[in-house]
Amino acid sequence: MAERLRFLPAGSDVFLVELDDLATTQTLLDRLLAARPAGVIELVPAARTLMVRFDPLVTDQAHLVAVISRIDLSVRSTRQGQTFEIPAAYDGEDLVDVAEILGWKVEELIRRHTEATYTVAFTGFAPGFAYMTCDDPAFDVPRRRSPQVRIPAGSVALGGKFGGIYPSDSPGGWQVLGRTPLKMWDVSRPRAALLAPGDRVRFHEIAKGAVVPVAVNLEKQPETASPAAGLVVTRADRPALYQDLGRPGRADQGVAESGALDRASLIGANLCVGNPCDAAGIEIAFGGFGLKADRPVTLAVTGAPAPLSIHTADGRIVPAPFGRPFALDAGDDLTLGLPPEGMRSYLALRGGFAVESLLGSTSSDTLARIGPAPIATGDLLVPANGPAAAVDPFRPAQVSLPKAGETVTLDVVLGPRTDWFTDKGVKTLLSQEWQVTAESNRVGMRLAGAEPLERRNVAELPSEGTALGSIQVPHSGQPVLFLADHPLTGGYPVIGVVARHHLDLAGQIPIGASIRFNAVAAFDPLIREPDR
Repeated sequence: MAERLRFLPAGSDVFLVELDDLATTQTLLDRLLAARPAGVIELVPAARTLMVRFDPLVTDQAHLVAVISRIDLSVRSTRQGQTFEIPAAYDGEDLVDVAEILGWKVEELIRRHTEATYTVAFTGFAPGFAYMTCDDPAFDVPRRRSPQVRIPAGSVALGGKFGGIYPSDSPGGWQVLGRTPLKMWDVSRPRAALLAPGDRVRFHEIAKGAVVPVAVNLEKQPETASPAAGLVVTRADRPALYQDLGRPGRADQGVAESGALDRASLIGANLCVGNPCDAAGIEIAFGGFGLKADRPVTLAVTGAPAPLSIHTADGRIVPAPFGRPFALDAGDDLTLGLPPEGMRSYLALRGGFAVESLLGSTSSDTLARIGPAPIATGDLLVPANGPAAAVDPFRPAQVSLPKAGETVTLDVVLGPRTDWFTDKGVKTLLSQEWQVTAESNRVGMRLAGAEPLERRNVAELPSEGTALGSIQVPHSGQPVLFLADHPLTGGYPVIGVVARHHLDLAGQIPIGASIRFNAVAAFDPLIREPDR
């Protein structure tokens, strides 16, 4: 029988394939993994959708839609994995509420939860977070109406028809039943994520605070010598972060791409000093950063135009050029002041920084807590002395960046869930100014408008992949614009996605500025019945 496929725009270089059920979604994923079309960068499976991200220099949406439409999905995939016994203390804050929703006593809820078998369907949201289906169909619980700011690591929770275990402290809207002491994500293991698609899970009850033996990697880890020399951080008003161009292609472990929020500025800083484009630099928010050189070095700063001053070893104060390479001698101090526009500056060192790579990147992912620790006052920045080409002495064209109080226009591709909103809701998105609130960070910008976005469909949305730049709308109707450290999957509808050419600009919008969204063309939603 032919399968119904619905193709939904989800950005300039992303679309969703909506299918009838989880089994069909997993089958499509397996077919594409076995014969990945040229140009496909990332595949993110979810409950009834598969998110496809592609390189527009290699392929396009129309070609991929045609390829996917021809795939035979009549024979379902089967997956086999390991079986895990997960200890859990049933003391969660939502335990009583869930029992009431299901019409059970708490004791019956715990009994049925421990008797059920869960199977990992897909990973997402955060590294090590496994979405698990249950063989007891009665477990179907709505998410919390108001998501929690912090759900502790190890929380055993329910959301819709899925079960899950939070691998780290994070915000979330699932109903928490209890906690397990087991680590769901541990980079010291050969497979960092404890659970993978196809694995089966059984829970057993333990007393609160019980000590559970956990298998550890007994292989002796090499000792890391403390660096003896480097550039000393003399000031860091806010933690600065190592960033490169991110870690794409890790969705199978629930890991988002992350990386610099203003990629063009990081690339520009590296080109200034002759580094490879993807070398690690330092992302500095709102200036307030300083360092002292212990050797002659060549640096460059791009992005938000922070005033640069050099305090030389002989007591002079001289300005340093912005957007061009400059030298420090041993004993010189560099200070970055508050930029008059924009938000994030990028510091590159000729030859690069010696910083550990994890999963193919040196980026610090603030949501997943993957990558190097934030840079603080007193830290050493160790030069890698890597290969470098000639420096670029020409100042790149400086783009005007937004200031607090100003209004910025961002192009958006409407979809994938525009039809979940009324015509008035879509008009409100595009006609109203949205202020960037103080509850904004590298995960996303929380926006506030005079009128919330009105939804047509108030049902629970099954979790699905979310692209960089997605404008997700929770029940409050006040949207969140996802930035580089956003979760891979989400359970609230996405009304639109910032166009690829405006993502760097979005990363430079400061708190207190306002945004207007301008709709740009994308392909219309398509429904295809494959010709078998």
